[in-house]
Amino acid sequence: MRWAARIHRVTKEYVLDGGTVRALRGVDLEVPAGDYVAVMGASGSGKSTLLNLLGCLDRPTSGTILLGEEDVTSADDDRLSEIRASHIGFIFQSYNLIPQLTVLENIEVPLIYQGHYGAKYRKRCHELAGMVGLGDRLNHRPTQLSGGQQQRVAIARSLVNDPLFVLADEPTGNLDSATSDEILNLLESLNRDGKTIIMVTHEPDVGARTRRIVRLMDGAVQSDQRLGEMKDEGSKMKDER
Repeated sequence: MRWAARIHRVTKEYVLDGGTVRALRGVDLEVPAGDYVAVMGASGSGKSTLLNLLGCLDRPTSGTILLGEEDVTSADDDRLSEIRASHIGFIFQSYNLIPQLTVLENIEVPLIYQGHYGAKYRKRCHELAGMVGLGDRLNHRPTQLSGGQQQRVAIARSLVNDPLFVLADEPTGNLDSATSDEILNLLESLNRDGKTIIMVTHEPDVGARTRRIVRLMDGAVQSDQRLGEMKDEGSKMKDER
């Protein structure tokens, strides 16, 4: 089996003025390539901490993190930066686009950080803009786009380096229900095409659109279920009644 990410017995502690906060407590999580996972839980459950560790934005206090086949647990800052640029796509609730750049230029940003220039790379950005429905908005700037269009730019940008997986942090949090549905349809389409997606959300209806829901509570995995398994359990309970 090919793996996108594997986390074993990971803890994360923060030392604050009031003492030590244990944000994660021995978390195990394995994400096969091609999976679509929703990470859910109440505020303070550890969702953001887990996302930061998967995105190589932070290091665990203990435990092991493998992305693909590489153990990144003790990687230095330079290597973590390389991994973020080449192996991980990021989608944020607030889009995080550069307002001075056009749609096409925003999509290009991860390539530029890696020193990739030229017609081949510009062609890929054009193709991704078209794929997310923005082929006619290439020269628009973020302020000239709707929230849904800005998130589509962010999705295209997250794919430009053909990442190992995409991390989506509340990707529909700033969108109305109709636009959220469009974005979720796009993410589902990407997953059907084989892209691995790990998404943090607090919205049950958004989580229900994925293949698998991992619930955190107090820094630990409370449950980890495939949606098919959850439906089967629901049917079984009805039959027992």
